[in-house]
Amino acid sequence: MTDAELAAHLADVAGRILIEVRESGMFEGKALGKAGDQTANQFLVHALREQRPEDGLLSEESKDTDERLSKERVWIVDPVDGTREYGEARTDWAVHVALCVNGRPEIGAVALPGLGVVLRTDAPIDMRASAAKPRMVVSRTRPAAEAVAVSEAIGAELVGMGSAGAKSMAVVRGEAEIYLHTGGQYEWDSAAPAAVALAHGLHASRIDGSPLIYNNADTYMPDLLICRPEWAERVLAEVAKLSA
Repeated sequence: MTDAELAAHLADVAGRILIEVRESGMFEGKALGKAGDQTANQFLVHALREQRPEDGLLSEESKDTDERLSKERVWIVDPVDGTREYGEARTDWAVHVALCVNGRPEIGAVALPGLGVVLRTDAPIDMRASAAKPRMVVSRTRPAAEAVAVSEAIGAELVGMGSAGAKSMAVVRGEAEIYLHTGGQYEWDSAAPAAVALAHGLHASRIDGSPLIYNNADTYMPDLLICRPEWAERVLAEVAKLSA
């Protein structure tokens, strides 16, 4: 398998495993989220160590080590992005598998198992036309103040949604034009979504316009902008006004 084929296959299989764990009826509440996270993580970690033993690896659900910092190629995975949504049997959760090369999100796949969809860097889908009035995806429970302020400035409609992967893929799938996040994330939250977004010709950056760089010692990544390229300059300008 190529790296891209491997990423897509692993995301797809992990998603199907998660559905089976949930449908087993053995878990509920927080126990379901924990069981799903750990089961999917075990599959992803063991598969990557078997298939790409020389590469580095960073997973939300595994203890991090310094070993990956010396590697040019590092896989960054999130077994369940949106544990709450997964546990509630919603569709806005995801599985992330990315390969970053020299810090850049080069290859990746984002599975949306609740929809039976895998978005991948090696097979871009046809992009829908943008809506006349931009739609901005935000947290369904706690929209960031910056996103609300920018939406008001550009006349965007706010669309509440669950996980970071689901929001990012909503832009890829033509269900929104902008995903602006300022509430704090980690590298595994955006590595695969950023890779897929960039492969589809979308804009992906930090909210100051600087590039997304992965495989850092500190995995905290506080902000993210994924959007249609025609909206990037305007959104970045509005964000800059807020911090002026």
